[in-house]
Amino acid sequence: MKIPTIFFAILSLAATALAPTGDWAQFRGPGGLGIGDAKGLPTEWSSTKNVAWKTKLPGPGASSPVVFGGHVFLTCYTGFGVDPKNAGDPKDLKYHLVCIDRTGGRILWEKSIKSDGPVPGYSGQITLHGYASSTPAIDADAIYTFFGATGVCAWKHDGSKLWTTKVGDKTHAWGSSNSPLLFENLVIVNASVESSAIVALDRKTGKEVWRQTDMPMSWNSPILVTVGGKQELVVSVKSRLKAFDPASGKPLWDCAGIEDYVCPSIVAHDGVVFAIGARKCAAVAVRAGGSGDVTESNTVWRLDRGSNVSSPVYYQDHLYWADEKGKKVFCADAKTGKLVYEEALPAIQDAAGKGEGTRIYASPVVADGNLFYLNRGGTAFVIKADPAFKLVAQNRIDGDTGRFNASPAVHKNQLLIRSDETLYCIGKR
Repeated sequence: MKIPTIFFAILSLAATALAPTGDWAQFRGPGGLGIGDAKGLPTEWSSTKNVAWKTKLPGPGASSPVVFGGHVFLTCYTGFGVDPKNAGDPKDLKYHLVCIDRTGGRILWEKSIKSDGPVPGYSGQITLHGYASSTPAIDADAIYTFFGATGVCAWKHDGSKLWTTKVGDKTHAWGSSNSPLLFENLVIVNASVESSAIVALDRKTGKEVWRQTDMPMSWNSPILVTVGGKQELVVSVKSRLKAFDPASGKPLWDCAGIEDYVCPSIVAHDGVVFAIGARKCAAVAVRAGGSGDVTESNTVWRLDRGSNVSSPVYYQDHLYWADEKGKKVFCADAKTGKLVYEEALPAIQDAAGKGEGTRIYASPVVADGNLFYLNRGGTAFVIKADPAFKLVAQNRIDGDTGRFNASPAVHKNQLLIRSDETLYCIGKR
């Protein structure tokens, strides 16, 4: 159905207002911490139970849904790497931004941009998540997307494109996944894959404001950490945690981090940064602040447990996460690093085969006193957010053959969960 022109005028005016309280406007929600303030969230659902609506998507993707001002936004891709048996021509790859009505799930508009940079071949690790793994960030003026070597794009709330800026021309066999972060007048992107740099662009024009290089092997998104009334931009890269002044890009401090490539994003609480990751399974807590190498002075604790892909979540003095294989979940005392529990998840049938369906790539969220873990096969584990382990429920969406790589979004009293095929609104209508 054609959307009347007046609709877009009204939408544009509405977008100039501040985001309503409770919106989920970036990767992992407010602050990038994976914490929602919603109450009355469902703990049980299936393909037919507690599904308020579902929407068929125009293409696959691993980016998470975000919510702003009554609309859901997500990215996907078409043209290449959609059919595993016939990947097609990388020159045909298109990236899509989709706007969906939050209340009923109707697609309001869809915009696309053709790939304009090197594209990793459809083989190996890239087949596990595809070509649209970066989650948009939103403010009252625009939606900001990152499509690897094609660049960072800003879109108006009616879907018209404002600008596109390249932040590097390289690629990697694993693809790109880092999500934009907004700070004051800047949109900041970890372009480790594209240029081994972290880059800040002007939100209005897309013009580069600052750049810091030496950001190796990092597939995660930076966060802002408040220390002494000021904010620091902190990111995890291979072997180091690094902090910068978000306004100028000036280096502030760095610290020994994860001794390998890093996929999980960090979280923080009360000035302490928590990072996990890598094949060596490690976790580290570091006090933000200081100058230069603060490894000796600011490291709070280290632990030989971690996760290769999924990020952790902090909740009430404890750190929670799941291992990549989807077999165990962990809880550690955030103050001491003492492991509180290491519990096995129930064994489930792997419809995808070779263990891929049981793996957990999505980062958990915590809300309404529960942790929500989602594996690639569509099974969700609801676990009490408490140092005493308790499995509350185990849910599965059957009939969806797509991969569930995206982290859930929490909004009002519902969860938004997407696969390669469908966006689901979980909860009562």
